[in-house]
Amino acid sequence: MSVSTIEVLSCHRARRADSPATDPAELAVLAEVLETLPDPRRRQGRRYRLGVLLALCTVAVLGGAATLTAIARFVAAAPPDIRARFGLGARVPRACTLGRLLAWIDSDALDHAIGHWLVGHTEPTGGLRALAVDGKTLRGSRTATRTAVHLLAAVVHGERAVIAQRQVDSKSNEITAFRPLLTPLHLAVPSSRSTPC
Repeated sequence: MSVSTIEVLSCHRARRADSPATDPAELAVLAEVLETLPDPRRRQGRRYRLGVLLALCTVAVLGGAATLTAIARFVAAAPPDIRARFGLGARVPRACTLGRLLAWIDSDALDHAIGHWLVGHTEPTGGLRALAVDGKTLRGSRTATRTAVHLLAAVVHGERAVIAQRQVDSKSNEITAFRPLLTPLHLAVPSSRSTPC
């Protein structure tokens, strides 16, 4: 995927007006989810857990940070109880450290993990969750050397939470990406529902 990690996270923010809670317990859950991603860093010299760094970056971007400097400022300004809980202490990662991690991380895997996490923050109506699928071009993603990034997203009705998204090739259409977008989601109707005879 050619889209950057910050653009992936920003797309979640653009479709969700309220940021997830930033209390330590909620951040711990997010960090655990993100800890399962493949770590692209070398084992030698790792100072911070992968899940912790990605959770703090995620919350920073969902809160409005759009640059590495803004993300690093958010992490440095994290409350002492959060820093202590995640083993950051007085030392915090610099923008260059976060930048390398966000450049190396698999953005598709990160996007899937965050979408899965956001599903837990949505309330199904009557046991069912209504989804809308829509395509959008990311504002500011077009450069002199790259065409604009176009994403197809599955959004939970009433929550404005993106739970799945895929980049659509600019020379293709959204129809071909529809089934792959929905395949990882559990859309089956519960078997306890009665069926007419």
